[in-house]
Amino acid sequence: MTTNLEDRLTGLAALDQRSRDIFRQLVDSYLETGEPVGSRTLSRSLPVALSPASVRNVMADLEEAGLLTSPHTSAGRVPTETGLRFFVDSLLDLGPIPDAEREKIDARMAGVNRQQGMAEFLADATNLLSGISRCAGVVVTPKFNTRLKHIEFLSLSPTKGLVVLVGEDGNVENRAIDLPAGILPASLTRLSNYLSARYQGRTMTEIAHSMGQEVNRIKGELDELSARVVEAGVAVWSGTDDDSKTLIVRGQARLIEDARALEDLERLRMLFDDLESKKELMRLIRLSESGEGVRIFIGSESKLFSLSGSSLIVAPYRNTENHIVGVLGVIGPTRLNYGRIIPMVDYTAQAIGRLIS
Repeated sequence: MTTNLEDRLTGLAALDQRSRDIFRQLVDSYLETGEPVGSRTLSRSLPVALSPASVRNVMADLEEAGLLTSPHTSAGRVPTETGLRFFVDSLLDLGPIPDAEREKIDARMAGVNRQQGMAEFLADATNLLSGISRCAGVVVTPKFNTRLKHIEFLSLSPTKGLVVLVGEDGNVENRAIDLPAGILPASLTRLSNYLSARYQGRTMTEIAHSMGQEVNRIKGELDELSARVVEAGVAVWSGTDDDSKTLIVRGQARLIEDARALEDLERLRMLFDDLESKKELMRLIRLSESGEGVRIFIGSESKLFSLSGSSLIVAPYRNTENHIVGVLGVIGPTRLNYGRIIPMVDYTAQAIGRLIS
């Protein structure tokens, strides 16, 4: 049997219709109840009449294929992580978000205080998503994405400088940059005035994108050393490392509500410890920033969830220029209602994008 997940899933795609129907029904039942599913239960709920013995034979084949496993305390079966991945990729029917949940998200977005900072707004949205999904909500946003009121460059040493960013909402952030040798304080003052006048009222994400396109023209309007300071600033503002982003996690306590046994609580403790470090979660989210639509990470597919047995569902949100500026989603047990939560995460991310645009 191949150990490569992609090759294995390709092989599983050849399952006959009866095996697919039994497997789909078993996973649906497991995701709803969290309990192992037996052949007798399945035989009663299948759309076609099959005896428990026939169902057992198919379940044995599915177990041999790596889709199912049998907990030692039960005669029933539960899907493996490979089985859940196969279910999500090949068998899950995704419909639109239910009207009630869509209306709840729209109502919360309509009531947003547009004067609050971006971090506070996204924290509210994450709380909303956590409450609706009954999972922990996560969001990543640039640390400084409010609209610019003033920018100032300061010299700390001959080769080190500081960028002071002042937002219209009163937020202030300082970022260190490298200065080219020979730059004079007067040049930094002129550069501060130049950028403040040109980019006041725009977000740092918009400024970074605009500068990236206009850097040659900017070089023509500034002296060479000042233009190099601008380029250094673009690298800082474009968010090329994790320090340029803020990770917000809300609703971890909701994961405990779903814990069914002592071993579940121990797995959650390990997950919370992992979330404290945030590095692995940021790595997963960076993968989502480079793609389109919703991304799903199940259990040991990621280092972060290899011990805790959790899933991450995330979607990017975009600004006015349709550039990805952050990622929003939920963390929950692998036993998630994927068909309900995937459209919910996708819709909330789109709603945030519409609002910030």
